[in-house]
Amino acid sequence: MIKVFGHTAPDTDSTGSPIIWAWYLNEVRKQPAEPVLQGEPNTEAVWMLNRWDLPKPRIIQDVAKGDQCVVVDTNNPAELPASINEADVIEIIDHHLLAGGIRTRNPINITVRPLACTATIMHDLIGEDMARAPQSIKGAMLTCILSDTLEFRSPTTTPHDRAVAEKLAADLGITIADYAAEMFAAKSDVSAFSEEALLRMDSKEYELGGKKLRVSVLETTAPQVLLGRKAALLAAMPKVAADDGADEVLLFIVDILREEATLLVPNDFVKSVAERSFAVTVTGDSVVLPGIMSRKKQILPALAV
Repeated sequence: MIKVFGHTAPDTDSTGSPIIWAWYLNEVRKQPAEPVLQGEPNTEAVWMLNRWDLPKPRIIQDVAKGDQCVVVDTNNPAELPASINEADVIEIIDHHLLAGGIRTRNPINITVRPLACTATIMHDLIGEDMARAPQSIKGAMLTCILSDTLEFRSPTTTPHDRAVAEKLAADLGITIADYAAEMFAAKSDVSAFSEEALLRMDSKEYELGGKKLRVSVLETTAPQVLLGRKAALLAAMPKVAADDGADEVLLFIVDILREEATLLVPNDFVKSVAERSFAVTVTGDSVVLPGIMSRKKQILPALAV
């Protein structure tokens, strides 16, 4: 049985894309496959599963030697099971920069394209067989694309992502604006999560100036809810960093509707990073960054010390 999975701290794309590709492997390629997750999905991903009546994939802690695996929505070993290089990776489908470090036993199919969403790439790879896809698979695809593009607001959005999303919405009889509003409301409901969980919910490991960073992003249409917990989030950062083997946590709260991010500033190091990276002056424990929406395209490439 082929395991299909994305990165740790699974967001909507890393929850939906394994389901989409496992469907394709099972139904079209006739290769037995199972979608799995590396952790609990975020609130928007859970909403997607419920909306389209999709079973939540089981959560795995690691892979075993010889396990056949398809890696989606990442190619970074730091975001994959600890034993990934003992497994048999047979395919990679991704839209991030090449990190390097995955070893394969044989030549494999690797598809990495400069699109906003892994599900867009899968739509293209599936091709004419999309006609066989049930509404639930098309719905998962649409949700993934709207999530990763923030309903086309993110600078990562390409005309092709938008065209695929609009085609899927038409096939499903869905109005994108109304559907996206429901998605983002679900994404914004974080009342059940601790500060530690929020800091890890959508995060990437990143090294800068010899320091290991956990760069976290929370996308919301209700930033005031998160900013109301600012003191508690700032207080939780040192423990999360220590427990995760990082030096610092950078948390960006992205306001989807205002198209801006607020960076929490717990200390002088983060203050210096903010001022050098985004040409701003920091005077308190947070700073607003107009136009900043994308970790991949606007945050990580800009970080400087």
